[in-house]
Amino acid sequence: MAGKLLYPGAILSLTTDAADRLLASSSGDCALLYLHLLRQNGKFQPGYAAKVLKWPPERTQAAFDALVKLGLADRRELKEPETEPQLPPPEPPTYTAADLAQELENRDSPFPALVSEVQRRLGKILSAADLKQLYTLYDFLALPAEVILLLVNWCVEEMERKYGEGRKPRMAQISKEGFAWRRKGIDTADAAEAYLRRQSLLNTRTASILPLLDIKGRPPVDAERRYLTQWIEMGFADEVIRMAYERTVLKKQSMSWPYMNSILKSWHQKGLHTPEAIRAQDSGRSKSAAPTVNPPAPAAPGEADRRVREDLERMRAYLRAQQAKEGE
Repeated sequence: MAGKLLYPGAILSLTTDAADRLLASSSGDCALLYLHLLRQNGKFQPGYAAKVLKWPPERTQAAFDALVKLGLADRRELKEPETEPQLPPPEPPTYTAADLAQELENRDSPFPALVSEVQRRLGKILSAADLKQLYTLYDFLALPAEVILLLVNWCVEEMERKYGEGRKPRMAQISKEGFAWRRKGIDTADAAEAYLRRQSLLNTRTASILPLLDIKGRPPVDAERRYLTQWIEMGFADEVIRMAYERTVLKKQSMSWPYMNSILKSWHQKGLHTPEAIRAQDSGRSKSAAPTVNPPAPAAPGEADRRVREDLERMRAYLRAQQAKEGE
């Protein structure tokens, strides 16, 4: 039975020469990427193409390089990342059980292996709702499987750090953090590893700062952690943080995070990040607050009495003049 191709909506066309080159290459990736380039009017935006095709960046780049060799693409069509359309759309789709089953049965998809590894890390079988949230990270946010695994491991470590060994995060918490990562542009393995290294350093430094604030035996709550992160990023040494804490307690009679933050922000704005710089400013302020004034030379004996007499005489002369005016 003969069939025909249907072209709903706008039609994309390619020359017979381009079709022949693609067929001769025997590369499905080249064909798919070429169709994508046709759809984008020839503009190759690597990140956007990878998201649309659901490929890792290296696969997308390899397909583009192959098209260049075939004479079907031009490197001058490369666009800067900042010009790429913003993805994903505002609201994730509602995935069905059939959508999940199809992806889990796809032998070429990394999603089944991702599910197995996440279940192992969380120590439980993922529910249908959990699978939908995991698939949202994978499909809607287009986060690579390795990035999602780094995300899950980070969430597990954070939960154990806060609440003790063996505590595991819920999939909803992992999903929320995943959306935060996506907003921050953490969507590649390199970006995720760099972010996690920074967070690990912050955790180590935070743990060393807490005893300076006389906080022991517990991790900081989220609000405290935000303050600590700001102070670390401002570049303050431990001794300076302790100085700010002591001044806070002296003034407020107890720890006040907002008040201590105002002290450190003031120092930061003035470029004071070392104990020596702060002490130098304090010393200068003390001197300016009580400027040295040369006292008047002491009066010679009898000089003060003479001045008083002269003042009284001028006052009497003034009163006599006033009385004379009134009598006229």
